[in-house]
Amino acid sequence: MPMESIVTPAPWSSALSRGLTWGKRALAAASLAALTACAGGGADFYPTKGDVKPHPGVARAKQHPIQGIDVSKWQGPIDWTSVKGAGTQFAYIKATEGGDHIDDRFRENWDGAGRAGVPRGAYHFVFWCRSAKDQMDWFKRNVPNDPTALPPVLDVEWNGHSQTCPKKLPKAQALAMTEYMLREMEAYTGKRPIIYTDITFHKDVLEGELPDYPHWVRSTAAEPEQRYANRDWMLWQFTSTGRVPGVRGDVDRNAFYGTQAEWASFLATDCDPRHHRRLSAAGLCTDK
Repeated sequence: MPMESIVTPAPWSSALSRGLTWGKRALAAASLAALTACAGGGADFYPTKGDVKPHPGVARAKQHPIQGIDVSKWQGPIDWTSVKGAGTQFAYIKATEGGDHIDDRFRENWDGAGRAGVPRGAYHFVFWCRSAKDQMDWFKRNVPNDPTALPPVLDVEWNGHSQTCPKKLPKAQALAMTEYMLREMEAYTGKRPIIYTDITFHKDVLEGELPDYPHWVRSTAAEPEQRYANRDWMLWQFTSTGRVPGVRGDVDRNAFYGTQAEWASFLATDCDPRHHRRLSAAGLCTDK
């Protein structure tokens, strides 16, 4: 999956500055920081994690208590015990692409995350020049149907950098393929899939569509609400230059929108807790 990035301090007001000596200013600053942290306004829940190119537009992402990563072969060997020790609460692992490609490190990462106790799920990267049926047949052949896994993810972006398939499909065709693959994923795993997407594909195809699926959006220079019209996001990929103990070099970092309790609700139902009542009434939640 592609991506972008975090930080900003608050200035003192001039009135406060005039009324304090330098020593008192330092004491007041420390007190203000402590109060802010207690209020949860600027808390960084995982200070051992970082970002080599932080972008101020996504600074608030670090304040979300549920955070995770997504990985592929490009991260190289991963020390999953260290990833777990850093507080990582979920990991999505690239499994398949198109109808004939499996990520070189999928099984290694899948098994390693499982042994370390990191909740993990698999994602399939859609290739728009291969039939939806071929792609789901390939996914089912290569991804374990593990009842303990997170819901699967369908990664829908245009293949703009592909030498063999750079074209965009008409909206109706792309949407029909997406819907077919979501149905097949759900039938195979018993879990309602998550849609991962970027700004361009969402605007071209998904805007106003598929409201009954959880969405995972990529926004690395601004908060998702500024980039995705009328979309309740559940997961937010906020940087591709993250640093997490156990992973060498850059890694994608992601945040869940809500609280620990809301995360537990999602894990128990495969539905966005904000829409649970409506979706459950329609039979669209697992409600384990």
